[in-house]
Amino acid sequence: MSGNRRILINGLILVILIFGLLQPAWSQGPSPRQPKPAILEFSRTACPICKRMEDVLLQVKKAYGSQVEIRILHVETAEPQYRYYQIVIIPTQVFLDASGKEVFRHEGEISQESLVKKLKELKFIK
Repeated sequence: MSGNRRILINGLILVILIFGLLQPAWSQGPSPRQPKPAILEFSRTACPICKRMEDVLLQVKKAYGSQVEIRILHVETAEPQYRYYQIVIIPTQVFLDASGKEVFRHEGEISQESLVKKLKELKFIK
């Protein structure tokens, strides 16, 4: 093996090692967020009851958004999620713990007071 070829191979090995050491830090990006419990609201854009439920959820999000994530999913744009969670009735709220496991489900409309009470009972909020 010639000297130039050995230098080239050693150089490539060095570059690969450096890239391998830096790559995990690059892939992490900013410090990861601590996962939060979530409510998935399954609704339809043209449904008046769903619209009222969305308003309730937005009020809860305003008050407790730092403790619980609220996601509104419309059947028109989130059909795979509807199938995955086997949604039959809209609106439906699916409550997920911080690990993403379903811990409760409510079908239909729920008042803001009842929703906050349930979130406290599930220890999603303080």
